[in-house]
Amino acid sequence: MTAALPAPRGTELARAYLPAEPGGPAEGVRRLLGRHAPLREVRRRGPLLCVLGLQAVLTLLPRNTAFQDEALYLYAGHRLIDLIRHGTPTYEVYSVYFSGAPGLYPVAAAAVDSVGGLTAARGLSLLFALATTALLYGTTRHLFDRRSAVVAAAIFAVTEPILFIGNLATYDAAALMFCALAAWLVVRRPGAFLPALPAAGALAIAFFLKYAAALYFPPVAAICLLVAVPVVGPLRAFLRAALLTAATAAPIGAILYGYSPLWTGLRVTTTEREPGSDPAADVLVGAAQLVGLPVLIAAIGGVLYATGRVHLGRPLPAAPIRTLLALALIATACAAPIQQATMHTAVSLHKHVGFGLWFAAPLAGLALSGLLRAPTFRGLAAVLAICVAVAGTGIAQAGERFRDWPNSTEMVEALRMQARPITGRYLVEESEVPRYYLRDLVEPYQWTGMYTFLYTDARGNDLSGLPAYRAALSERYFDVVVLRYGPSAQLARQLDDLLAPEGGYELAAEFDATNRYGPGTWFVWVRR
Repeated sequence: MTAALPAPRGTELARAYLPAEPGGPAEGVRRLLGRHAPLREVRRRGPLLCVLGLQAVLTLLPRNTAFQDEALYLYAGHRLIDLIRHGTPTYEVYSVYFSGAPGLYPVAAAAVDSVGGLTAARGLSLLFALATTALLYGTTRHLFDRRSAVVAAAIFAVTEPILFIGNLATYDAAALMFCALAAWLVVRRPGAFLPALPAAGALAIAFFLKYAAALYFPPVAAICLLVAVPVVGPLRAFLRAALLTAATAAPIGAILYGYSPLWTGLRVTTTEREPGSDPAADVLVGAAQLVGLPVLIAAIGGVLYATGRVHLGRPLPAAPIRTLLALALIATACAAPIQQATMHTAVSLHKHVGFGLWFAAPLAGLALSGLLRAPTFRGLAAVLAICVAVAGTGIAQAGERFRDWPNSTEMVEALRMQARPITGRYLVEESEVPRYYLRDLVEPYQWTGMYTFLYTDARGNDLSGLPAYRAALSERYFDVVVLRYGPSAQLARQLDDLLAPEGGYELAAEFDATNRYGPGTWFVWVRR
């Protein structure tokens, strides 16, 4: 009788992170699926494809004209492309006030926009969002099992953050996708050192897409460490995480040191950003309304996993590893709300909570998949009810979010009729939007917004802020003025007395500017 060879050192522990085969349906169906490769692929990929299809449909439901941020980034991308191709000056240094490197997402999105317009640019974000969900599925499958992966992807795909950023032409979906790619790379082969290098590259790209993505570097490093401990031991696992950290920090530091405008943009928009005035409690309540239910389910899943009350069909890692991993994933979901609460700002909270939710979603999938292991109607009904509740809330919130800004179609067309290339001057509240739509007609220097303005009056005085606006209107500097008394209402009201026939301007048109906050009007004044 031949003695069995001993398993290689670490083999049994490594199996804890290899995907387990889920239980199939009836025996005859299992044999059929096992005999035919195409049917096996349908069985393996079908649930994920259904989730991605549903996500795509729900993401594309809300519609509106370009949001201010979308218009800003797409316009900048077009100007940078013109600079590269023809040497056309941009007239702005975007790096000093963008919250990401302008040479990455804005250029890529503008290239797509050149082919298919805003719809195509938003479609690019949808592709990033779908890839993010697919990477969540793969990460959860390697951490836990296939059933948990399907449920995690389904929960994540129908929440407001991913539905919104997947239909918005900004860098958020791309940054989240690269963070997700890094996490997937480090869990796919938990004992190998080599994946740490491409994972570091993915994190560096995520950082330059959106500086705030750096908040999610520690969770990826923690996952890199914890999944490796059962396979290669604590020392090699620590070295693996250290390699990831060093390989991420080195290119980021070198690029910031070599190009100072990016460092200025990082400080202005992220590290030294001025605190807001939103109460911390309101910020936390807002985060709970957006992702509270999925995160609560994830917390339950974390407790079940840490205490070993889950059945994955394979050995579980040691209790300390399970506990630390669960804590790291749940803490990541709370990072953005806590950070923004301390800064007293709810700006972009509805997008930032999606980053943390991605890390918590595997535990939510683990918690709910436990209800599906026993083939009972109650378990299935409970999972479906939770998914429907999350989806209903996410769809409604994403739809409302697309009504945050007014439809600008009529206002832009009115400006198009008034615009004069080269010589015209236009003062417009949220000027980024018409500037984007009229970029082939009006040059950048012809636009003035309501944030900063420098003006030299007829007496040679250099003015800024409110005095500059008032002097320019008094001297009839602008050909057209468009206000809606929205984000810049305080400044706009201080200019009202100059927008009258006796001041040299007459009201030419009014257009509806209603958004979800209430009714509004675009007022268009032209110089007499």
